[in-house]
Amino acid sequence: SNISINNWIELVKIIKTNYKSFDGFVILHGTDTMSYTASALSFLIQNLTKPIILTGSQLPLGDLRTDAKEHLITSIQLARSVHDFDQDLKPTYWSNVIKEVCLYFDNKLFRGNRTTKVNSDQFKAYASFNYPELAESGVDLKINYNNVYKPINSDTVFYNKLDDRVSVLRLYPGISKEIVNYILSDNYSKVVIIESYGSGNMLDSKWFISEINSCLEQGKHVINVSQCPKGSVNMGKYESSIKLIDLGLISGKDITIESAICKSMFLLTQKTNYHSFKEMFEQSISGEIS
Repeated sequence: SNISINNWIELVKIIKTNYKSFDGFVILHGTDTMSYTASALSFLIQNLTKPIILTGSQLPLGDLRTDAKEHLITSIQLARSVHDFDQDLKPTYWSNVIKEVCLYFDNKLFRGNRTTKVNSDQFKAYASFNYPELAESGVDLKINYNNVYKPINSDTVFYNKLDDRVSVLRLYPGISKEIVNYILSDNYSKVVIIESYGSGNMLDSKWFISEINSCLEQGKHVINVSQCPKGSVNMGKYESSIKLIDLGLISGKDITIESAICKSMFLLTQKTNYHSFKEMFEQSISGEIS
């Protein structure tokens, strides 16, 4: 729970230093913030040529019923390089096709920046609502080849900065003008992520639209991310979101809130203007949006 940007940057440095020496990397991580770390690393290390797999457990390693052992062993096997092929020329070990930051939990390998922790007291702690799993672990390891990320550029790029000037406003019925104003008008944040209803719907009252407009006039980037874990933002689908298009809000599409926060922190370091920030956010960098 104490994970910070500094920890993420330190992980990047460790991986960069040892990148050419290993076939892949396995990171053991607490479950509360693992999706955030996986998302952050997916932006900080781009065009991977080998897997980075985060895993953890719901029960400690010393517990008799722990899920830690299987998670660790399978993650290591998935992170291994390919040495043999079967008669159909498919790799005996599968990690040569995995070239991204992943999260392995409860017999499934997910794209890390698509995951969300959904359960605190069951072994099935993570879900990827808007993207299918990359692999399944049973008696055999089954890789879903069509789902793995395929980097366009083969040159791996490491970044060492994130900007924390990001705030989040979650809408709820009865939210006051004072609360909205307090979050949208602060002098520190450069990005405001609004967790909207359904397919990107928000209040269309005059005071709310006025607060958003004032926020935009301050030069802030306002991003529309749905509270729904499954589905996508589609501004204009309903009347309550038509005005948001005219205002020029950034669509989060089907991104997770964890990934939206980390992506915003990354893009703020890229010295983009308002329009290029919007364009870059609405495009996929590391497979985080469809």
